[in-house]
Amino acid sequence: MKEALPFRRFVTSFHSLQLPHRFTDCLVIGSGAAGLRAALEAARSCRVTLLAKGTLEKSNTALAQGGIAASLSSSDSLEKHLEDTLQAGAGLAEEEVGRFIIEMGPGAIHDLEEMGASFDRHGEEIALTREGGHTEARVVHAHGDSTGRELSSVLGRAVKRCDGIRILEETFVVDLIDSQGRCSGAIVLSGRTGQLEIIWSKVTVLATGGAGRIWRETTNPAVATGDGLAIAFRAGAVLRDLEFVQFHPTTLYLAGAARALISEAVRGEGAYLRDKSGDRFMTAVHPDAELAPRDVVSRTIVERMLDTGDTRVFLDLSHLDPDRVRRRFPGITAHLAAFDIDITSDPIPVRPSAHYMVGGVSVDLDGRTSIPGLFACGEVASAGFHGANRLGSNSLLEALVLGRRAGVAAALEAKGQADDFRVREIESKVENDREVSIDLEDVENSLRSLMWMSAGVRRDGKGLEAARESLALWTPYVMGSDLRSRRGFELQNRLTAALLITEMALRRDESRGVHYRTDYPARDDARWARHQLVHRTPDGAPSFA
Repeated sequence: MKEALPFRRFVTSFHSLQLPHRFTDCLVIGSGAAGLRAALEAARSCRVTLLAKGTLEKSNTALAQGGIAASLSSSDSLEKHLEDTLQAGAGLAEEEVGRFIIEMGPGAIHDLEEMGASFDRHGEEIALTREGGHTEARVVHAHGDSTGRELSSVLGRAVKRCDGIRILEETFVVDLIDSQGRCSGAIVLSGRTGQLEIIWSKVTVLATGGAGRIWRETTNPAVATGDGLAIAFRAGAVLRDLEFVQFHPTTLYLAGAARALISEAVRGEGAYLRDKSGDRFMTAVHPDAELAPRDVVSRTIVERMLDTGDTRVFLDLSHLDPDRVRRRFPGITAHLAAFDIDITSDPIPVRPSAHYMVGGVSVDLDGRTSIPGLFACGEVASAGFHGANRLGSNSLLEALVLGRRAGVAAALEAKGQADDFRVREIESKVENDREVSIDLEDVENSLRSLMWMSAGVRRDGKGLEAARESLALWTPYVMGSDLRSRRGFELQNRLTAALLITEMALRRDESRGVHYRTDYPARDDARWARHQLVHRTPDGAPSFA
């Protein structure tokens, strides 16, 4: 970016307000699998406050249909799982990180069963299915296609039973607070009182999830507005690889219907992809056909839509045993039936949608960020496991393993901090907000359409440059406005995340993993076999490396 845009910290506007205060040892921000697992682990040795932007049950985790990847069968091995993960990561997945997380997979499944999780079984053995990019069936699932709901339920019950965890629902984090070079908590907005307050903490764990709501087409819930990326950036944390955004190939596409995910496990069980003429087009593209890596399937679908002039393709399960299909996918069957679609016989209209943020806040295997006192885990973080493309169902595996690790490390660090609960002064550099009337809905819709067209499945330099210009035009007057509401803060976070994603996509002039440039269709290992980093400088400008 040629000029410093006002990536201001909202915290600087609140110095004169008399805000109520809370104190905790460990503040966990986010109620998905990673946040819940971190909170449970940290609560073993310190006081934890857990914040949920919505209710405890509203997260991407709860919507996950596929499952948890873990090497459990006799025909599988940790080495095979690692090889598949590195292959999907397109040269940027880190072998040491992958090996550690994958080795912890079977133990993570065992821990969940000890907590009461009920996974689908074939006799005495846990049932496993295969997804795209996997060479073996290794995806553990629950209640057919409701793995995420089971996971959220089990972890949520455990959190509610834990005396050491205080849960604050409907609580939105506005900004992180730094004190003497450490993250010392956050300023939050209570959805129940409408009031701002400060939560001081010895350590903070960021587990806010993804940013799918930056794009027009997405599988993500309304809470996924990139808040964690934006607040970490404003605090000065290093972020990396934000250009890598995974688009799920198969999302229900019906006029007026929410973009519901049609799990990759549907293709894992044998569903075909066909165009409007009935042609099964993936067989000519990849030896694994419908089970090719997600980036390949998504790009092929978009290309086929362009070739046929249609807005969707179709999933076909009519050749599969109908009773087995209904048993395996009860949730999807019921959802489609509401639209008069019989999953066993009718073609299901689908197209790709923004699904998972592969890049994120740069962390080590303990979840430590570049800011003392700040940890991150789950989708908001980047530990190097996924590289340039996430292998299906590796995300829940990572959330469980590194969520636990972050909780352990955060609690240990909190124990080493003095019980100093004095209210500290918050430094301010911003004095006045400008009075500008903003139509939030119009900006939101314009942003999501812009990102879908310019930073979606297919990208090129011209489109990315145009998107950057539009975002640079919108950002100053939106961020310079007095938008002290959750929706206003979310919009500013979306703009921050969108600007960073667009700039990093423009800088990476090659194609790799989920980042596909039509003007640079080849992978360029000589120049780009590396991570891209960004952080906020003291004057508010992003610095890229």
